[in-house]
Amino acid sequence: MSTERIEGDAAQPEERVDSDADLEDLCAEIADLADRAGLRIATAESLTAGNIAANLGRAPSSGRWFRGGVVAYAEEVKHGLLRVPDGPVVSEASARAMAAGVADLTGANLAVAVTGEAGPDTDEDVPAGTVWFGLADHGEVTAERVVFDGDPPEVLAATIEHSLRLLRDHGRERARW
Repeated sequence: MSTERIEGDAAQPEERVDSDADLEDLCAEIADLADRAGLRIATAESLTAGNIAANLGRAPSSGRWFRGGVVAYAEEVKHGLLRVPDGPVVSEASARAMAAGVADLTGANLAVAVTGEAGPDTDEDVPAGTVWFGLADHGEVTAERVVFDGDPPEVLAATIEHSLRLLRDHGRERARW
C-alpha cells in the first residue's frame, strides 16, 4: 500500500501542462507506450466526470488499447458497480477499489481511478482540493493522495493531468520490460 501526500502542484512548474495541445502530446505518448507494452487501459472517474477517458479516447490508436471507463459520480454506482466498500468515498479504500473494479470490468491491465473534492464546498469531512488516485497495474493496486491548490476548475485540470502522468509513467516502466 503506497500513499503519498503532496501539497500544491503535483508537477514541477516547468513540467505543468499549459494547453490542450500539451494534453494531446501526453496522451499520444501514452498511446505509443500502450502499443509497445501491450497495455489495455481503463479509467474510473468521479471528480473528473469522464474527462480523463475523453482525453485518452482522442489519442492515436485508442481503439487498440483503450478499454473504456466508468463515470461513478453517485455513491450507489461506486458501491454497486465498482465494489467500493462502505465508508467515505473520498478515501484510499475507494480509489483502490475503483481502480481494481474498472480493471476487472473492462479487462484492463492498467487502470487509473480518481475520487476527490474540488471545492469550494465539500460533502465529506475532506478539505477542498483533496484527490485520491488509485492505480491498478497488472493486478497490483496502489493509491496516493494529492492536495491541489486552486479553485475547482484548477483542481479538475490538475487531477486530469496527474492521472495521465500516472498512466504515462507506468507505461514507461512497462515498456522497459
